[in-house]
Amino acid sequence: LIGFSGAPFTLASYLIEGEPSRTFARTKALMHSDPAVFERLLAALTDVVVAHLRAQVDAGAHAVQVFDSWVGALDRDDYRRFVLPHTARVFEGIAGTDVPAIHSGVGTGHLLELMRDGGGEAFGVDHRVPLDDAWAAIGHDRAIQGNLDPAVLLGPWDAVERKARDVLARAAGRAGHVFNLGHGVLPDTPVEHLQRLVDLVHTETKRSGS
Repeated sequence: LIGFSGAPFTLASYLIEGEPSRTFARTKALMHSDPAVFERLLAALTDVVVAHLRAQVDAGAHAVQVFDSWVGALDRDDYRRFVLPHTARVFEGIAGTDVPAIHSGVGTGHLLELMRDGGGEAFGVDHRVPLDDAWAAIGHDRAIQGNLDPAVLLGPWDAVERKARDVLARAAGRAGHVFNLGHGVLPDTPVEHLQRLVDLVHTETKRSGS
């Protein structure tokens, strides 16, 4: 059973934008025009996220996952200044729960080294960065989760199989890889493709001994 929460920045972006956004212009505008207010907002959200995750562990969660879905919209300097301290406090706040914590983002290939500094025993990466490159950035002492493009599952099975085998090849049978999609399952995904994908991954990982 995996508990989860949005990360402080991603939650803040939902509150500030008030609607889906491609640019997160309002969020960035507040971040730069009134950084003190932005910092107070993230600090308050951090307290809520820690309490929420700890409550899920108390209720029986075997692991927790923190989704920073929109933090990829930031550059490295802004992430380091505005986000990293709060994200680090989330993982520090759940460190005593003795369950693994997964740190996930979307479009975060340029931030992976900094995200590692934020905390987490495992990292969820999306399909925009090759799995082996992402793992090298994070460090092989951490686990990695990912990273098949979910849109591939809408195509023919041979394309799904080819892309899935590429992800597995990049993991190279190394312990610590959790095969997953690079983002959520799309609504029109054929169920049979998901079933065949699970079977393929189980078969190939048993064969390689990973």
